[in-house]
Amino acid sequence: MRTATISRDTAETKISVSINLDGTGKYDNKTGVGFFDHMLDQLSRHSLIDMTIRATGDLHIDDHHTVEDVGIALGKALAEAVGDKRGIRRYGSSLLAMDDALVRTALDLSGRPYLVWHVDIPTAKIGRFDTELVREFFTAFATQGGITLNVNALDGFNSHHIVEAAFKSVAQALRHAVETDPRKENDIPSTKGTLSE
Repeated sequence: MRTATISRDTAETKISVSINLDGTGKYDNKTGVGFFDHMLDQLSRHSLIDMTIRATGDLHIDDHHTVEDVGIALGKALAEAVGDKRGIRRYGSSLLAMDDALVRTALDLSGRPYLVWHVDIPTAKIGRFDTELVREFFTAFATQGGITLNVNALDGFNSHHIVEAAFKSVAQALRHAVETDPRKENDIPSTKGTLSE
């Protein structure tokens, strides 16, 4: 089973993340940040990665530490679950429409973290959620997951739709990247012979 459980305990947050890459998109996510939970549910459902996330954080300050630290823990869980990446497709991409929004994602589970983020979100808030935290989450997730991640919002005017399309687009790309390739199920998908450096 390609599974991982990560715990992160700091003075700011307490995080527990469990994932199963060979799941069906079952989710049980509770971070105390309602909109963020909704986005994590989308990430799980559309990647088919089962996720259980629990987080308690210093929400009396703001949501920043909770959102960022969940990204850190989820990235570490992904890196652990894919292991040496033997047999995976490695690359994934998605062009995803949601109402007015259109988001393109391309990613590489290269072990070399890099985020390219061209997502303009028109409003500073969605409900009580600070929209700048979307980028913070994906920065932490890509860095700890060893993902080269490129996300571009090509169209859209509704902040909720743009952000949700981004999460769904990343999820779809991730689904393809972590899938096993039946033609190369015992091989590392690199001419270097490793994706750990």
